[in-house]
Amino acid sequence: MDRLAKKYLRPRKIPSTACSGCGLGQVQKKVLLAIEQLDLAPEEVVWGTGIGCAGRQSFNIWKGDNFAGTHGRVYAIAAGLRVALPEDKRIILFAGDGDAFGIGFSHLMHCARRNLDLSIIVADNFGYQSTGGQYGYTTPGGYVTDSSPYGNHEGGWLQKGIDILAILKEAGATFLARHSSLEGPAAVASIRKAIENRGFSLVHIIYPCVTHFGAVSLKSRDKEEIFRWFEGLFKENAGLYFKSGVYHDGTNSRPEFAAALKAWTKERQEEAQHG
Repeated sequence: MDRLAKKYLRPRKIPSTACSGCGLGQVQKKVLLAIEQLDLAPEEVVWGTGIGCAGRQSFNIWKGDNFAGTHGRVYAIAAGLRVALPEDKRIILFAGDGDAFGIGFSHLMHCARRNLDLSIIVADNFGYQSTGGQYGYTTPGGYVTDSSPYGNHEGGWLQKGIDILAILKEAGATFLARHSSLEGPAAVASIRKAIENRGFSLVHIIYPCVTHFGAVSLKSRDKEEIFRWFEGLFKENAGLYFKSGVYHDGTNSRPEFAAALKAWTKERQEEAQHG
């Protein structure tokens, strides 16, 4: 068993049931490396999960406290926990692109607006791969999927002139980053910064899906070929290109919602006591 898995994850969830060649494990390992670098124990972290591949593989995987939210609701649950729990308790949410940028997008935006102290890792496999490979909110335009046999004709959150991270920045997020699951220390460093930031943090990590996106969209099940294609997304070229690294670092630039609410409540209580 992997050292990090043994240290942080529940044995009955290892090995993963993810498809062979799935990059999701790479994303999870980077989160565990960041947690270890911060010297956080399992009892210091609450791990929340969403729906889809990311939710299914991460549900109840953490040795400490876990929770899951159905269909975009993980952020609403996390908001309540953030207010209820002590400030030193870290809340890490592991969600997929559909859960974060689709059905849960409204909740996500309000967490950013409030600047809730949440560290959100969005593991993005370019579509609804857990339900058969339908195109989603980040599927590249023109790519064939099970629900777009002539190519995805819709514009998503990742296209020329539109970037979901720009929208989240305007909504009030205080730390944002984007990486490939194939990256090493740089991605871990961004996740670590996200956990350290006392405010809304989101790290968007794009990872390879071999079973659906690879087989249907890229017309290949060759793992090396698919991984090289995803790696190429972060190298400047004439086609799809995503800049890797920190998108926005406004760490501690805005009051954190839960702490501010508790302070405000205390002030109102003191006012009431003194007439």
